[in-house]
Amino acid sequence: MTRYRISVIMPSLNEEKNIESAVRNVVSGFEEFGINGEILVINDGSSDGTGRIAEGLAGTHPFVRVVHHESPQGIGASFWDGVRHAGGEIVTMIPGDGENDALETLRYLPVMDHVDILIPFVYNKDVRSSGRRLLSTLYRGIINISFGMTLNYMNGTVMYRTCILKDMTLKSRGFFYQTELLIKSIRRGYLYAEVPYALKQRVGGVSKATTLRSLMKVVRNFLSVLADVYGNPGKRTLDPDSVTAGRCKAPGGRTAD
Repeated sequence: MTRYRISVIMPSLNEEKNIESAVRNVVSGFEEFGINGEILVINDGSSDGTGRIAEGLAGTHPFVRVVHHESPQGIGASFWDGVRHAGGEIVTMIPGDGENDALETLRYLPVMDHVDILIPFVYNKDVRSSGRRLLSTLYRGIINISFGMTLNYMNGTVMYRTCILKDMTLKSRGFFYQTELLIKSIRRGYLYAEVPYALKQRVGGVSKATTLRSLMKVVRNFLSVLADVYGNPGKRTLDPDSVTAGRCKAPGGRTAD
């Protein structure tokens, strides 16, 4: 059994066809790797049966909790709401659409002994359309060049040590939130590791990440974060409970700016 308690935050908007299998997949991951964890389903104003199904799962599993939004707030806002309710030392987001296999993420939990952020990247890219892969490549290139990073992927099921998020300010309420958190936390100096993981095919429904409305929000969020990072850099401080801060105090360790 791993020594960490992990909070899996599961934003869900109209995922009645997928939410049950997504939750059960996380439960299987907990059992497979002996993980002490909780699942926080964030029912983001769904108009279908997502909330009802999630409540039924919470009644079956005591470690499943459901937070309801009266109206859709966005995946970023849902994740941040989950962070506020989280009781684990580690948090990650696994959406309720069933596209991500929780075992592919949870198997790497022991790596958090050494870093504060664990960033998965997709190795079975063919599971997505050529158009989606091209869009992802362009997105990654723009972000890496703009913020001086070399990440392979930025929108996966990232694990964070919860303590490093407590003094972060999240502006993005939509799909750009994960990229924003990675930009700000990596530029602050937190140690991270990238690991390979596989995506699954969706059981039902369509992705909401590539709609024109979502893409326009991403562009606005990108410009806002760009101005924030370079216009108000601030002091780069590390949370004293982070792995990074602990390693900086060790002999030969570096110090934060």
